[in-house]
Amino acid sequence: GFTPSDFPLVALDQARVEEVEAAVAGLVEVLPVSPLQEGLLFHSLFDVGSVDVYVEQLVLEVRGLLDVGVLRASWQAVVDRHAGLRAGFWQPSGSVRPVQVIAEGVEVPWRCVDLSRVSGGQAWAESERIAVEERARRFDLARPPLLRVLLVRVGVDEWRLAVTLHHLVLDGWSLPLLLREVWTAYAAGGTADDLAPALPSRAYYSWLDHQDRPAARQAWTRALAGLDEPTLIAPATDALGPGTTAQYVVRLDDELDTALRELASGAGVTLNTVVQVAWAVVVGALAGRRDVVFGATVAGRPAELPGMETMLGLFINTVPVRVRLEGSCTVAELLGVVQAEQSGLLDHQHLGLSEIQRAVGPGAGFDTLLAFENYRVGRSDPPAPLRLVGTGVRESTHYALTLGVSPIDGLELRIDHRLDLYDTTAAEALAGRLIRVLEQMAAGPEARVGTLTLLDAGERARVVEEWNTTGRPVDAALVPELVAEWAARTPEAVAVRCGSVELSY
Repeated sequence: GFTPSDFPLVALDQARVEEVEAAVAGLVEVLPVSPLQEGLLFHSLFDVGSVDVYVEQLVLEVRGLLDVGVLRASWQAVVDRHAGLRAGFWQPSGSVRPVQVIAEGVEVPWRCVDLSRVSGGQAWAESERIAVEERARRFDLARPPLLRVLLVRVGVDEWRLAVTLHHLVLDGWSLPLLLREVWTAYAAGGTADDLAPALPSRAYYSWLDHQDRPAARQAWTRALAGLDEPTLIAPATDALGPGTTAQYVVRLDDELDTALRELASGAGVTLNTVVQVAWAVVVGALAGRRDVVFGATVAGRPAELPGMETMLGLFINTVPVRVRLEGSCTVAELLGVVQAEQSGLLDHQHLGLSEIQRAVGPGAGFDTLLAFENYRVGRSDPPAPLRLVGTGVRESTHYALTLGVSPIDGLELRIDHRLDLYDTTAAEALAGRLIRVLEQMAAGPEARVGTLTLLDAGERARVVEEWNTTGRPVDAALVPELVAEWAARTPEAVAVRCGSVELSY
């Protein structure tokens, strides 16, 4: 059996170790959870009777002669390689924090459906129904793996591969890495022989354990000082939890994309900073605030750990971003300020959001999120003769609004919105306002922040003219004439009063 010394990164006594060992078949390791994993666990376990919004699904459309047995063996080989893909999450009795339990001998849940004899449109629709059904089925978070694979044959050589997984075990950065390994194993006949040894995730959690958390708390407290209330844009609702989400996607035209990259280069900032400032302007207008806080997803992959860029797992974190929208400040000046402030917090982005909010108070709260995804989401081509003809990712969050930004092959904006708070029309209007702000920033980096407007010409006319119509017909007469007319009609009316003295007209 194991002893506490076998798991030095978690605080478990012998009784708790034996409890975990008895509950988890094939236990080989116990690790702590990252800050974001702890947060996702809370949301996933808050209401076990509802849909788990952090169950995601990657859908690939593949054409060509596919060997089903080799593909299944390839998925098993990749899961066998990575401890993080064989992780479950356990709350030991009497323990404050949950732990990750890593097991060996974990079999990947596999389902294969043949719809090739069904007509094309019906086959595709049925495959979609089955995939949606798969995603709606919750995982038992204590039983690894938190990943299952569905392969649907929709034609003679047409396939839809739906990989359903929990966000607890993989971030967006890891998805193309995962697929690359699967296709490499497939090309090798379903083995991992051609893959380099997998890096153990224990190194990351050990690094996390050695970070200076008191210094990080102080840094975040300084950065968010003076904020006394959260930045909230969503209307009040009686809903107990997040509802269904939808996504609105728009790609910027080449001219605006080029102009924004030139703006970033000229101001000496990243394109991410440009989008953050534009998002802050929109959020500030929606919240009625000039001192704005929203969440940002950071990669969380420390450069000092060799090989982190190829490691599979959940390493991202969510941290607050504060933007003070001083109206007299120019766009270029604000970009520089925001980038400098964010750079000063780079060494402290490992701290969990809940710990930041406990240290800072309600001012660190928000209900909008920005994720700048500088990688190809879920894209990795299979080996010939297979061809990847389509890729899609189904994901959602508990935030009211989430802005996903992809700068690959042009700037793409994706607005995830909770349908119980915002409909598609509202999401489309929001995207239009964000683009309008980006256009103004690109056109005039020396323009004052206070002059940036979210309204188009039609909206401005409606607000300023239509909703503010105060005109009324009046007689074409001068003021002295009106006074004389009034005096003639009421000669005894009091015109001036000073103490006890009264004068009439």
